[in-house]
Amino acid sequence: YENVEDAAREGIDYVELRFSPWFMAEPNGLAPEGVVEAVADGIIAGERDFGVRAQIIGILSRTYDIETCHHELDALLAHRDHLVALDLAGDEEKFPARLFRDHFRRAREAGLEVTVHAGEVEGPRSVWEAIRELGARRIGHGIHSLQDPALVDYLVEHRIGLEVAITSNIHTGAVDDYAAHPIAEILGQGIVANLNTDDPAISGIDLRHEYEVVAPQAGLTQVQVRQAQANALEMAFLTDREKAVLLSNRKSTGTN
Repeated sequence: YENVEDAAREGIDYVELRFSPWFMAEPNGLAPEGVVEAVADGIIAGERDFGVRAQIIGILSRTYDIETCHHELDALLAHRDHLVALDLAGDEEKFPARLFRDHFRRAREAGLEVTVHAGEVEGPRSVWEAIRELGARRIGHGIHSLQDPALVDYLVEHRIGLEVAITSNIHTGAVDDYAAHPIAEILGQGIVANLNTDDPAISGIDLRHEYEVVAPQAGLTQVQVRQAQANALEMAFLTDREKAVLLSNRKSTGTN
């Protein structure tokens, strides 16, 4: 609920919020199904009270064992009507995407979209696996995709979006500093990429900070900033009609 309120305060009209039910449930002795239901109820109430369109992406955490991730997926699919997509996060090196083929097959069969954390610490191989093994239409981070020209061409041709989180990449040590971040080159190559906060509570940031403060330090021009904003709408897990409505509303109110 408060995440949706925060989005409204920032002037955001559409947000995709993601969470791992097992990560929330296990340390607190809660049932994962109950966590999913509570999150869904909060977001529905937030949409009603703040006028922000919000959708939920469930996360499977690689660092839990494969069977636990099946239970986590069971909890998410029990509330399928409240979900738009499934994500895979955690250690790319120790837990490669191919270990989770069955999980994402189940998700796709249930009609969920797929986004996968890949190419943040590991190289292009991790991104290729996310696409080929799990059916990812978006990649979380993906900053090391530039190491493989064939992958760059594939991302551009198939409009597979990169969810880039600059500040998060600095905090995790994936990139040394803002000036060294490859976001400008990613956009320059024609890859569909946008800017994200990843975990705003941990990083102590909001989306406005990424666009107004971080983007210039990372070498983005105003043209590239506007392109990243346009890419965000293209990448959204919405129908073409829903995107058109959002764009029309933004034009009528003069917002981005």
